[in-house]
Amino acid sequence: MSLPPRQRVYTTPPDVTLCPVDALQDPGARNIVMQIEEAFFHGFLVRKGDQVHGYVDRCPHAGLPLARVLDQYLTPDKQLIHCSWHGALFQLEDGQCVGGPCAGASLTPWPVKVEGGMVVTA
Repeated sequence: MSLPPRQRVYTTPPDVTLCPVDALQDPGARNIVMQIEEAFFHGFLVRKGDQVHGYVDRCPHAGLPLARVLDQYLTPDKQLIHCSWHGALFQLEDGQCVGGPCAGASLTPWPVKVEGGMVVTA
């Protein structure tokens, strides 16, 4: 007997505390999975300085999660987000693809904010 596939959702409710800002390297990225009722949200956070950006963990090129290794979303120099499947490159600040098979496309933003040293869904 096989289990039914897990449903995915691409948005989250507001005001859910995710993690302390200090839990994110600077610059750095971290995977976040949330269960929302019977479905799951897969996203990731990117920190650069005081800014934290959230994105849905889904490449616009093939629909796959970007990282093959947990939390390994950034290029070695930590200047761009990297899709480990087909090499697409995205800007940290806005998710715009600047190289690879989906040039001109963007990652789906996941609204987050920083409040009192914590990253929270917006």
